[in-house]
Amino acid sequence: MFSHERIEWPDEVEVLIDRLESESASRELSRAEKALMDVYETVPVLESEDSLHGFWQGGLNQQRVINSFELIGATALVDPLNASRWCETRPDDRHEYSETEEEYLATIEEELFEAMDELVDLVVTFIEEEMG
Repeated sequence: MFSHERIEWPDEVEVLIDRLESESASRELSRAEKALMDVYETVPVLESEDSLHGFWQGGLNQQRVINSFELIGATALVDPLNASRWCETRPDDRHEYSETEEEYLATIEEELFEAMDELVDLVVTFIEEEMG
């Protein structure tokens, strides 16, 4: 597994996420707001030990999340997410992958982590342009 510096969201993103979480109980969020929430909530899954395997095995609406990454402009993350779609049909435990599968997944995750380096800037730009 590659080491990846965990994403630290700026205060403006954290405050907006908190506001959206509280408002979501009383109103329907816009598609842009939902996309932001999807991205924010998915990052910890992608940064976890199971990373892409966890993304595909978890209870997320994967296609909506992929569309959300695309909507906010994080298209470099869409390719590794789609390339790892085969994880959805694999065993529940990542440790049951064959050596070939594990090597392939590690290659995809390296691409994912490189793309995640730009995610904070993309999210901040998205907020300024779409929600500003």
